[in-house]
Amino acid sequence: MSTQHIPVADVVIIGGGIAGVSIGYELAARCRVILLEMESTLAYHTTGRSAATWLATYGNHPIRALTRASREFFLNPPPIFESALTKPLGLVYVGGPGQSDQVRELHDTVRELTPDVRLIDAAEAVAINPMLRPERVELALTEPGALDVDVHELHTGFTRGLRSRGGIVVRAAKAVSADLRDGIWTMATGDGGTYRARTVVNAAGAWSDEVGTLFGAQPIGIVPLRRSIFMVPGETVPAHLPLTIAIDGSYYFKADGDQCLCSPHDETPQLPGDAKPDELEIARAIEAINEATRLNIRHVRSSWAGLRSFAPNHAPVVGPDPGVEGLFWFAGQGGYGIQIAPAAARLGAALILGDHMPADILASGCNPADLDPARLARSVGQARRGSDL
Repeated sequence: MSTQHIPVADVVIIGGGIAGVSIGYELAARCRVILLEMESTLAYHTTGRSAATWLATYGNHPIRALTRASREFFLNPPPIFESALTKPLGLVYVGGPGQSDQVRELHDTVRELTPDVRLIDAAEAVAINPMLRPERVELALTEPGALDVDVHELHTGFTRGLRSRGGIVVRAAKAVSADLRDGIWTMATGDGGTYRARTVVNAAGAWSDEVGTLFGAQPIGIVPLRRSIFMVPGETVPAHLPLTIAIDGSYYFKADGDQCLCSPHDETPQLPGDAKPDELEIARAIEAINEATRLNIRHVRSSWAGLRSFAPNHAPVVGPDPGVEGLFWFAGQGGYGIQIAPAAARLGAALILGDHMPADILASGCNPADLDPARLARSVGQARRGSDL
């Protein structure tokens, strides 16, 4: 279908990563939805580069709440998905010498709502992950319910579901102008297309502030952070090796077929763009992993990087812009966008449609007020005014 003849939509979504396609799927059940992606390929920048997992203990309180509310979807997905979305993974947070207090602090924070987490000693940690050096484990925490997520199937399934509900996906269509008249947004794209809708969902990831500005909104302080990932030989690594994270954030690794997927857990600010791995951070991670484990990494087979985009308080941004009619923020999902996608999409769709909040999401401990973009627009505006004094 020519972009010049696409009909008027109820909702236009900007961004074709996991955020855009998941909320698009939810909205398309009741709305005419068009999704615009600036790249020629969906999920190019972040979603497609994710080493995705479902971890109940990962992130701050709003992230953990949305993660818990997404678990049932992952375990029992709807028929739009053609294969299982998850498989058992397990997780061990490792505290090295002098780091026991950090492990206990995490345990105290998550144990009430993640009752399967346990503190374990070095012997049990090595039994779960035999690649660990026992002398480098002072105390550890295990989350046996952690899951590995099939990112490709998750994104493809949501996209398939969006289209099956009548949603339209347009690639290589970067929004370049926007005009609001009589409650209707008219958008032009770089490929010559024109689109109209009452509601625009800003799901542009690292470009969210840029897109918001295009629609006349104040930036909310989205910061893209680069995360490097690298693969190393893992033929001697047990296939059931759990995700293993250093409690001080210096590395993580997990089995991946006949390889090990590793990361320096880096968070380096950079402008939106095609992220490249940081070789110095990778070298640092190799040194830390070799010190803590028996992986004995000697060379890297491949490496890549993605952008994890955060709001100032690292909570997602889900809600209407406080000053711009018809603009809805669905951004700032950081490195958690995969594991919160099902619940975040349902929450966002409920807010757009004016529905009651899903009871299971509220029961998980999620407070929509914690995600409201108004809180960030105020704080960013105050910071800017202060800097002008």
